[in-house]
This record gives sequence, structure tokens and C-alpha cells, in this order.
Amino acid sequence: MARNDLSMTGVARTFPDTEIIVSKTDAKGRLTYVNDIFSDVSGYREDEVLGEPHSLIRHPDMPRCVFKLLWDTIQNGEEVFAYVNNRAKNGDHYWVLAHVTPTLAADGSIAGYHSSRRSPRQDAVAAIEPVYETLRGIETRTSDRKAGLEQSTAALHGLLEEKGVSYDQFVLAI
Repeated sequence: MARNDLSMTGVARTFPDTEIIVSKTDAKGRLTYVNDIFSDVSGYREDEVLGEPHSLIRHPDMPRCVFKLLWDTIQNGEEVFAYVNNRAKNGDHYWVLAHVTPTLAADGSIAGYHSSRRSPRQDAVAAIEPVYETLRGIETRTSDRKAGLEQSTAALHGLLEEKGVSYDQFVLAI
């Protein structure tokens, strides 16, 4: 399912604080389960997304280094919290506070991933947006995507070192 031609509407979607968006993927990040609130907020029916990469809902304004950190963390068998801007099927966007954990098989290997996403506080979104904008700017100022990713990853790690916190601590303190 190609998404490269999707235009952004600039319209922000929200969902109630009492709801949790849930999705599960296989070890490669292909969706294996989505709940009704996922479908309601993203605009995708379950049959449209199962088997598709979770990156289907990735918003182009999200810094790649945040996803690199997220994937590195969960592939290492650890959980991670992250503020994520997702895009809906029609080009709207919606912010979430994601909690992503690996799902382990009986032999202890990673069989997939489980993500629970809550509606974030608006002041937290306002605080993370300029950080992400800076990181995204670093990524896009060079035509070499790999170099841009390396530079933004270094900037993110530098920010965390300066604050003396892990990424989770940074996110949860916002």
C-alpha cells in the first residue's frame, strides 16, 4: 500500500484520554492486530492494514532518528516510551504517547511487538515539537539520507547526555 503520494491536510485528530490505541506486529514490523480505536483514529479498516508495515501511519515530519532509537531499543528486548506524530489515511495527523514492548516467544526470542498509545497532553506535544523539528531539520539538510540520520542521532544522544537522562526519562519528564 503506497503512501508516498499522500498529502498532509494539516488537520489534527484527537482521541479521548480514556481510549488506548493498540497494535501488534510481527518481528519485521508488519501489523498483525489493531483495535477499533486504531481504526477509528487512523481511518484504516483492519483488513486494509493487516500484513502491512506499521510505518504505514508514519508521519513525514517525524525524525527518523527517533524511530531508529525506538527500533534499536525494542530489538534489544527493552521497552520504550516515545511521543509520535502519526498520519491518518486521509492525511490528517494525530499525536500519541506510545509505549512499545517486545513480545517474546516461548524460547525467549522476539516474536513481535506490542504498542499501546495514549492521547498525549497538549503541553507535552508543544514541548516535543521543536525538538523533533530540530532533529528533522538535521536529517534533511543533507542529500545523503544516511549521513542525515547519523547526524540527527548524534544530536539526539547529545541532548540526552546534556540533560543526563535516558530517552524514556526525557519523554516522561515532559
